[in-house]
Amino acid sequence: CLDPGIDAAARAPGGHRVGAGAAAAAAAARGAKPEAGGGVAMAAANDAAGGYRVLVPIADGSEEIETSCITDTLTRAGAAVTVASVMPRAEEGDLVCTMSRNLKVVADAAIGSCAGDAWDLIALPGGMPGAKHLKESAALQALLASQRDSDRLFAAVCAAPAVALAGNGLLEGRRATCYPAPALREALPQASDDLVVKDGNVITSQGPGTSLLFALRCVEALYGKGKADELAAEMLVPVAQPEAATREA
Repeated sequence: CLDPGIDAAARAPGGHRVGAGAAAAAAAARGAKPEAGGGVAMAAANDAAGGYRVLVPIADGSEEIETSCITDTLTRAGAAVTVASVMPRAEEGDLVCTMSRNLKVVADAAIGSCAGDAWDLIALPGGMPGAKHLKESAALQALLASQRDSDRLFAAVCAAPAVALAGNGLLEGRRATCYPAPALREALPQASDDLVVKDGNVITSQGPGTSLLFALRCVEALYGKGKADELAAEMLVPVAQPEAATREA
């Protein structure tokens, strides 16, 4: 899990902090974006420029394991990861979020400061009431709508697919999965039992125990299957799953 006293900002493979300014420069320099349906556009150019830009919104009550798996795995892949608090107090400079099991995580930025930027992927952890806070953030929902409309990737795990995505109409016409509680599954327009589902530019998964597979599927969508398999081997992730476990719609 993220250390409560450590800035959760992304670090490049050499150990240097990747701030928003550096990530923006990288995005401008590379002139390429991932393909929503999978695969990579100009992957080598992206790696040389510093990696894709990933936004991970969090709130009070977000799930720690899922947040850590998303941020850690995508940072390992080479992405410039920004953790943003959606809590209103963040706009006043208080970036600490108390997670679902009381771990305190310091975000990199307030969500409002991320609104004018373009993101290659926005990935939402679950947890309650964290997912409810994500649903109620107008700034985040505007960013997610932009991802949907521009065919850029967005993703969610656990309660977030049902609450923060389906709850705002962002999963219409899409197969998705979530934490297997009846009330959450009923909120999905097309519910799946698979552990991880990618349908177009949307990736969803079920919970803390599937969050590494979820994060690796996000890596695959950005960097390709080879990179995801490389990371899975390095991280000792057992990827031999039932055939339907990580199905693409």
